Amino acid sequence: MTSLLETISSDMKSAMRERNKETLNTIRALKSAITNASIEKSGAGTVLEDSEIISIIRKQIKQRQDSIEQFEKADRQELADNEKVEINILQNYLPAELSEDEIVAAVESAITELGAESKKDMGQVMKLLQQKTGGRADGKKLSQEVMKRLQ
Repeated sequence: MTSLLETISSDMKSAMRERNKETLNTIRALKSAITNASIEKSGAGTVLEDSEIISIIRKQIKQRQDSIEQFEKADRQELADNEKVEINILQNYLPAELSEDEIVAAVESAITELGAESKKDMGQVMKLLQQKTGGRADGKKLSQEVMKRLQ
């Protein structure tokens, strides 16, 4: 089984061969973010785990979504469209999203497991959920579901 980083590197080489400028630029930006994160973690040459890379990809997507919002406000649709293309490229590296039912089940399981009763327990619940879902659910969706359950 190849690691996510190996897949990204392989896709970058393919994009170079195919002269696919959008994909190449997007993957280069992603690899740069991964390299920066590994240097921050423990210095150059540190290999990140797939879960950490998935987190970086999610941040990259979030940045692009924020950019789309700004570009659309400034009536720069061509730039917003470019960001949407990049989001689609990045989403190829994310694991399949959990369904609503799976998210609800995971939240209920985590709350029961920890015996959480109020919003002050939310931090513990979210930490456990992040581990259990392994990047397959958006943090915002998880926190909204936890907030519904904890009063």
